[in-house]
Amino acid sequence: MPDDIKSPSSPPPEGERKAAAEQPASAGGVKANPAGSVQAETTTVPSKPSPPSETSSPPKPVAPAAPAAAKPAAAPPKPAAPVPAPWDSPMVAKLKRKYGSGIEALTHLGQNYMLVDRSTIPEILQILCDGEEFDYCVDLTAVHYPKREKQFDVVWVLYSFPRNERIRLTTRIADGESLPSSVLIWPTTNWLEREVFDMFGIKFDGHPDLKRILLPDGWKGHPLRKDYGILQQDNEWVQINLGIQSGQ
Repeated sequence: MPDDIKSPSSPPPEGERKAAAEQPASAGGVKANPAGSVQAETTTVPSKPSPPSETSSPPKPVAPAAPAAAKPAAAPPKPAAPVPAPWDSPMVAKLKRKYGSGIEALTHLGQNYMLVDRSTIPEILQILCDGEEFDYCVDLTAVHYPKREKQFDVVWVLYSFPRNERIRLTTRIADGESLPSSVLIWPTTNWLEREVFDMFGIKFDGHPDLKRILLPDGWKGHPLRKDYGILQQDNEWVQINLGIQSGQ
């Protein structure tokens, strides 16, 4: 009889497929698949990290970023400079009634002073000493303003022991003008007037012995005038009296 024609094998029942899938892998790392065949099972072995090289340097720490520089705050505006203000008192009112516009009374930074006309000297000084008890002349000095028509301010600083009060009296004169001496009012102004004469060249009429007090007699020039250079000297006097070319 002729060979029987073999029909393709039919797939196993569903129950057998499930059983085959649940079977453990066979020896040699294979397992059965649902169709009954076996396949090799691949196992992934995690690789160990390689140890750091002895020559490799550790990573350098990263420096934190510097904060952005803050913009400097704008400088505050400068305060306005103090300015003289009118000064009034019973003494000032009395003097103004007598001399009128010849007296300007002001106060500046707590200091009272009067700017008086040259013609009122020494009468007003005598009144301040005798009538207002300013019995002590603390100082007598001058200031040079070469660009002004009246270049010099002459200043008396007066103090009253009975009143415990201090004032300044200022008058302005041109270069070459003189002032009456106040030695008869305050004897201590003898040396003060000599110093002003020596340093500024201002003369005081009626002074008993008006001559230099700091520089030698015969010295040319007056060192506290603004037109007298700081290194200036009387070379002629130095050469004659010291026998040298220069004292600098």
